[in-house]
Amino acid sequence: MTRAQTSSYGVTQALVCALILQGCEAEDAWDEAICPEGGTTLSYENFGRDFIGSECQTCHASEAKERRGAPTHISFDDLEAVREWSDRIYERSAGENVSMPPGPVDPDLATREALGEWLACGAP
Repeated sequence: MTRAQTSSYGVTQALVCALILQGCEAEDAWDEAICPEGGTTLSYENFGRDFIGSECQTCHASEAKERRGAPTHISFDDLEAVREWSDRIYERSAGENVSMPPGPVDPDLATREALGEWLACGAP
């Protein structure tokens, strides 16, 4: 690799890292997730199952026909798996976090806020 190529490569890496870090700062962090003082009325039965089924399992299910790049080790087949990955789900899909699902039709903000509440309360 020439000196110019090495320099260009380093600049590209720095830009990619800066963009990734900038995106991370914009996300609501899992450690800031707050369950309302009185808890939540949301449960797996009245919220979580339908949300995860319609918005996540098309790619994140062990039996998904087309995972569209979703890692095979990240599947939300049941409530236990959702709880295991709740921090990642929150950081990508709850509230203002909109990197998942990857469109074309995304959940509205109210639904994403409900997801955040449900996850912050332990996904009951």
